[in-house]
Amino acid sequence: MGTLTEIARLVASLWTEWQQVTVADLRFLRADTARLSLVALIGLAVAMLALRSTIRRRSGEQRVALPAILASLQPTSLAFVRHVPLLLVMAGLPWLVLALADPYSVLRQRQETFPGRRICLMIDASSSMVRPFTAPTLRAGTGSQASFFTTVKAAERFVELRTQGRYKDLMALVEFGDQAYVITPFTTDYDNIKLSLSLIGDFSEFIRFPDQGTLLGNAVRQGVRLFEAFDYLEASGNLMVLFSDGEDSSVIASGTPVADIVREAVRAEVPVYFVRTRYGREFGTLVSDAEWKAAVEETGGRFYAASDETAILQAIRDIDRLGTGRIDLTQYVRQEPMYAPFALIAAALWSLAVALAMTVPAFRRFP
Repeated sequence: MGTLTEIARLVASLWTEWQQVTVADLRFLRADTARLSLVALIGLAVAMLALRSTIRRRSGEQRVALPAILASLQPTSLAFVRHVPLLLVMAGLPWLVLALADPYSVLRQRQETFPGRRICLMIDASSSMVRPFTAPTLRAGTGSQASFFTTVKAAERFVELRTQGRYKDLMALVEFGDQAYVITPFTTDYDNIKLSLSLIGDFSEFIRFPDQGTLLGNAVRQGVRLFEAFDYLEASGNLMVLFSDGEDSSVIASGTPVADIVREAVRAEVPVYFVRTRYGREFGTLVSDAEWKAAVEETGGRFYAASDETAILQAIRDIDRLGTGRIDLTQYVRQEPMYAPFALIAAALWSLAVALAMTVPAFRRFP
């Protein structure tokens, strides 16, 4: 059963390759070999015809007299079907020649459209994220369960939700404190995103993080610049998912309006989904909650006051549900060998010819 599954998977892969093949876009690495093979096949066919014609010219002494065949035993109009195996063999020869020419695809550009979003995950690694946050199912380990580790696990859970669905997102990861750092630029390699999350979620790495303050404005600005660097600002389907306790140093110390912090996202039309993680502090228990809610909703996003694990899990499920969209992506297809589809067609035609000749008596007579 496993062998049949592997064969089916191989055929499906080759069929996908065949659908992408355009003969005009192919180059042939061994065209001379294919030409020589074609000449050899033609020469062999001519030689066989000449040999057969010579054998048929027998003298009268070599011939055997047979009684006249009855008129009722004259060949039927379907006698030509005996040539079908030979025709299948001949039909497979051009495909074999093309396979021997070793075709390969040239580097080309291809447009693809699929459901998904361009998502920038942003994790607050400031010193205020050391506050405890009880989350049994999002527990990072047996040690300390600070808010930071809970948010990292929540981000991992969000990535898993997206990979289990029908979406094919482009994801990026940013870690921030006083300054924001791009850990992973936009990619469809979800394993890379998960690996990056596990690395920044290591306790020793968190302790060594250099920027202990919180400037959410720098994080939002870095996220917008990341979209801009990949030329995504003019496209739809962009969003930021921000995990933080919301204690912005500029708001607390300088009285900077919260609306100014997300102004870059408003200008770039990138919605911000803010998951505010403070254990036991529901919406309204922090003075800045109402301001943050109004500010992020102005970007087109949402504000979630995550006061416990249930609220965090509900927030990421809600973001996953709302994160529908379409991505138009330009991909560059590298040079790849394309002989397999041609060889498969030749092998299929010859296999069918052999099967017909061995199983159906009408096909066993050589023309």
